[in-house]
Amino acid sequence: MSLTQPKVVPPLAGAFPVLLVESNRLLRQVTHDLIATAGYRVLTATTAAEALAILEREAIQIVITDANIPDMDGVELCRRIRGRAATNYTYLILITGRGSHEEMIAGLEAGADEYLVKPLNAAEVSARLKIARRILDLEWNLRKSLAEISRLSLRDPLTEMFNRRFMIERLPQEIKRAYRYQRPLSLVMLDLDHFKRINDDYGHPAGDRVLCSCAQALSGAVRDDLDWVVRYGGEEFVIVLPETDHAGAMVVADRMRERVAAHIIPAAGGGVHVTASLGVATLSSFGRGRRCSVEVLLEGADRCLYQAKGEGRNRVRGMEI
Repeated sequence: MSLTQPKVVPPLAGAFPVLLVESNRLLRQVTHDLIATAGYRVLTATTAAEALAILEREAIQIVITDANIPDMDGVELCRRIRGRAATNYTYLILITGRGSHEEMIAGLEAGADEYLVKPLNAAEVSARLKIARRILDLEWNLRKSLAEISRLSLRDPLTEMFNRRFMIERLPQEIKRAYRYQRPLSLVMLDLDHFKRINDDYGHPAGDRVLCSCAQALSGAVRDDLDWVVRYGGEEFVIVLPETDHAGAMVVADRMRERVAAHIIPAAGGGVHVTASLGVATLSSFGRGRRCSVEVLLEGADRCLYQAKGEGRNRVRGMEI
């Protein structure tokens, strides 16, 4: 499941695209050739409006713009580009005239990363572009690392299901959305039956394999990118089912029970067979009374779970809230 996970787009493969913004035809052709000779694919724009439109439809991470363009100066264009919501960083290079020190400072303050001074030199253009690629590669690797740290902080390291922290952050949002649109929300609490015996009889490694197998069975029984599975603690799991009424949740819960019971996990001395008891609580009433909370939903599912255990285990019990 990819819920809440940040999207990290890798640097583009092949000839890296560069957007050149230059209104002067001769300067545009000369600069185009310098960039292309350095091994880059060049897209051109003659106005700021055209440049912004290209950036909306093309994945471009390097922009080279002249400070003097007709509809908007290059400094303001840098500011506009830097203010855009973009998946990846855009590296901005401002071309200034010789002696335009104030223009260069204004560009850097507006968000430009680097500058080039006219007349342009092939070696300098190539060097600036190499710096841009290096910075973009570093930025992508940093984003990738941060995304992985974020992912790990929200996942249970054993089963790779979401953890309790994720549930605490996400479940209030699901409840709020259910009330806003008056759509049902169901929560399933699952507990593996006699799990302690598995650890005692077969050892903790076998118990870990049972938990991982159970997690995969649950994950396979729910809808991608809508439902989500949490390792709640020990041998307990919570499964959140947005847009699912009580009857539908009871069907899903029983499917989970059957999937868990069908798994036989290899272990020393024979295969391990495990069953599960499940409690289902569904938020389906949206009157003016007391609003349902995370605690109320969890307590309802927990009561139903212990009812299922009390009636002999390996069954599903539920209630509407």
